[in-house]
Amino acid sequence: MSDADGDDVEGGMDDYEMDDISGGAESDREVEEGDGDEENKDSENRAVPREERTTTKYMTKYERARILGTRALQISMGAPILVELDGETDPLVIAQKELREKKIPITVRRYLPDGSYEDWNVDDLTID
Repeated sequence: MSDADGDDVEGGMDDYEMDDISGGAESDREVEEGDGDEENKDSENRAVPREERTTTKYMTKYERARILGTRALQISMGAPILVELDGETDPLVIAQKELREKKIPITVRRYLPDGSYEDWNVDDLTID
């Protein structure tokens, strides 16, 4: 359609300059400056050696829920099942069976207040 002046009413990308669409040089500098913060954050976090771990060897109910949910999702998306099945088809039931047999290949990372962290394998944790 056309308006009274004969100009095309439907505007396209031709009406805009490319400089108007891009963020410009200022936004590029902001991104580059922000990258340094992540590097500082990573350098503060350091792994605690296995021999010096201070947290409990017991799996918390929150870790259990997260592990079961994550593993059930993996199984539902086609990940290999690591236990012998007896007719189970529900991914959550299969994940629970894997957890009981300590076959889940997941590592729990526990962050400590000083910025360090401890890594625990599921087979290292005691399950209630």
